[in-house]
Amino acid sequence: MIKAYLLYTGEDGLSDFKEGFVTNDVMTSAVSVLFKETVPHSFYDWHPAPTTQYVVTLAGTLEFEMTSGKKFILSPGEILIAMDTTGPGHKWQMLGDDPWKRMYVVFNEDNAINFTEQ
Repeated sequence: MIKAYLLYTGEDGLSDFKEGFVTNDVMTSAVSVLFKETVPHSFYDWHPAPTTQYVVTLAGTLEFEMTSGKKFILSPGEILIAMDTTGPGHKWQMLGDDPWKRMYVVFNEDNAINFTEQ
């Protein structure tokens, strides 16, 4: 199993996350795929996810923060499942000296997602 974090908008309208895993052999239909690289020491202030998507981190380490103050560290090889498309969202900052190389895999929000809570 691959470590994953599910970002979602709670009943209070604020982003929150659950820690868990994506499992082997579960297919999710994808709408599109995008690759992106961000230079080291970057940050992105409060924002909701632009769409429902898997974010596959290939390189780089980031700290994500929710409006509640809860935080987690996203490391290479881990998956972010971004579904917090409403509300103030989340923010992130890069840690270390590596760029953030990632792949976005967009899926329809009504699709079943591959996530098992820890």
